[in-house]
Amino acid sequence: MPRRILIILAHPDPEPGRFCRALADAYREGAESAGHSVRQIDLATLEIPILRSQEDFLHGSLPASLEEASAALVEAEHIVLIFPLWLGTMPALLKAFLEQTMRPGLAFLYGAGPAGTPKPALAGRSARIVVTMGMPALAYRVWFRSHGIACLRRNILNFVGIRPVRETLFGQVESVGKDRRGRWLAAMRKLGARGI
Repeated sequence: MPRRILIILAHPDPEPGRFCRALADAYREGAESAGHSVRQIDLATLEIPILRSQEDFLHGSLPASLEEASAALVEAEHIVLIFPLWLGTMPALLKAFLEQTMRPGLAFLYGAGPAGTPKPALAGRSARIVVTMGMPALAYRVWFRSHGIACLRRNILNFVGIRPVRETLFGQVESVGKDRRGRWLAAMRKLGARGI
């Protein structure tokens, strides 16, 4: 069954040769070839102001530069986040984007859940986190326990109701050859075609 898919390309560098861009393109190609409806947002091209106070988070308005992206999040049935691992977690640009778009009233409702707990407003959506890194992916999973990705999954995506959240990690991206990269891109096309 065709799905509405949103790809969020979260590499802060707009350089076209970044491997994250190739992964996003491959996923999109696979998804479109299977009949899915796909939108793609490139965070490197957006003006994303940093939240500086709790007051702004709770009562401020969404910046005009992010209104279309926020609407795309709400419309999507499946969200794909693609980014490089920086200092063990997501780049600051992605964190700033999520802080702006995952606000109360947009992504969750304060006090609307059982016993006054926050109620997720984005339930019914799934996600895939795709991360590139310089270290071996196994080392990040085992030694570091994927802590940065676990935080993103549990404290942000699951909190607003997005689940399941699947992960795809590509390690040692600077040192692998064209054949390995080609296999990775083919794997992304398959995931896109399946809409997962």
